[in-house]
Amino acid sequence: MQYSRRFQDVLSNGRTAPVTYHKKIQGWSSDQNKWNDKLYPFWEDSDPRWKDCWKGGKVTTKLVTDSPALVGSNVTFVVTLQFPKCQKEDYDGNIIYQRNCTPDSPAAQDQYVYNWTEWIDNCGWENCTSNHSHNVFPDGRPFPHYPGWRRRNFVYLFHTFGQYYQTIGRSSAIFSINTANITLGKHRMAVSIYRRGHSTYVPIARASTTYVVTDKIPIFVSMSQKHDRNISDSIFIKDSPITFDVKIHDPSHYFNDSAISYKWNFGDGSGLFVESGATTSHTFALQGNFTLNLTVQAIIPVPCKPVTPTSSLPTTAVTTEVSSNSDPSAPNEITEDNPDGGCHIYRYGYYAAGITIVEGILEVNIIQMTSIQMTESQAENPLVDFVVTCQGSLPTDVCTAVSDPTCQVSQGMICDPVIVTEECLITIRRAFDEPGTYCINITLGDDTSQALASALISVNGGSSSGTTKGIFIFLGLLAVFGAIGAFVLYKRYKQYKPIERSAGQAENQEGLSAYISNFKAFFFPKSTERNPLLKSKPGIV
Repeated sequence: MQYSRRFQDVLSNGRTAPVTYHKKIQGWSSDQNKWNDKLYPFWEDSDPRWKDCWKGGKVTTKLVTDSPALVGSNVTFVVTLQFPKCQKEDYDGNIIYQRNCTPDSPAAQDQYVYNWTEWIDNCGWENCTSNHSHNVFPDGRPFPHYPGWRRRNFVYLFHTFGQYYQTIGRSSAIFSINTANITLGKHRMAVSIYRRGHSTYVPIARASTTYVVTDKIPIFVSMSQKHDRNISDSIFIKDSPITFDVKIHDPSHYFNDSAISYKWNFGDGSGLFVESGATTSHTFALQGNFTLNLTVQAIIPVPCKPVTPTSSLPTTAVTTEVSSNSDPSAPNEITEDNPDGGCHIYRYGYYAAGITIVEGILEVNIIQMTSIQMTESQAENPLVDFVVTCQGSLPTDVCTAVSDPTCQVSQGMICDPVIVTEECLITIRRAFDEPGTYCINITLGDDTSQALASALISVNGGSSSGTTKGIFIFLGLLAVFGAIGAFVLYKRYKQYKPIERSAGQAENQEGLSAYISNFKAFFFPKSTERNPLLKSKPGIV
């Protein structure tokens, strides 16, 4: 074997670095170990052999991480190979051409890019001396023979913190490392990938990424408000509750058994609030700019250290380690050994943000809906006036959304600017395509807020049809002629005899007069322009 290089020389992409000593990562090895350059050749970036390292094109790789990671938790890396167009990995780990991918796709007999299964079958693999010697990593350690290992035809070599980790896999690989022995800060993770060859392994791709190890709990806070128009501008509305939702970045579930508390200071003089849940709400009663601060505390159970016999000391030992960039008001880490309550580590996370509180639209109400009666010559589509009021600031625009009676299928939306100078009282006139039942959503908005009101409305026809008019005219004439005939018969066969009316008869006569008046009003309506429905009706939008 030829061991002319070290792992550091290869995995650092040829860059030399001074030899440094780090805390050992569990399951990793020092990059000062020797590298088998004969079985795993090393190529510089400018080496022309890279062009022929893969059939049909170039293989690229993507390396991602779930960093940042709190020290003591696990950080995970995922590397994925991306093959040239129309190539994929099959169940047996071979690389094949996808059928019918392109018009010039290879025929069925040429479907394999790399048929590693055939190599294994032809040689018997375990009985083939030359191939048996290939089942080793660059440092000479044998491949682990767990189930399905023969279908793993790629060798992944990871390098960080002066150490390396090697594994075999398919077209993707995932692994995690514990950060307890990794120093705080940014670090580089690099990976080199080799594929199986007839006599050697062939390098096909390299990649690297940056990951972060921190001593502060990684947290993110999202803020939302019911009537807020733009949640990304940090501008919110007075007298309306703001919801704060805290997300702790913990993909390795390091805090599963921890006690977590959230201490809030909203910056408006309302005091400090300590919550046990990740979600809280707060209402600002004043306008202005405020700075909110959040401190998250996690009490993490850990194994207790061995007790060292000493002279008489307190049963509780507390040690504190504070990083230079942590909040001076609270230590960043406290390790507490308490035989009665177990042993714990206290970790802290901090969040601060500035927000602006302004006046906004808090509520919208539809107080009246009126169907507009139109003549046949005016409009065919039914018209409805909606009278809307609001509370809070004055709106600058109004939008009307029309949907089906279930309020699920939208049928259109119209938006118009409005100018309201004093009282928030707006009349919105909207036309409908045809009679029916509709769900109406009316939204009033300004630069920072918006509020919604909904209603279900049944819309009648915009004008009466000729048939309906004819029926009413016929019935009216029939009633008139009937009354005249009855009067003539009465005068002819009934002798006139004046009598005095009693009080009850007077009431009946007045009721009959009111009935005739209503009858006349129904068949001979007056102009609606002379008797407007709303005498102080605002401008119509």
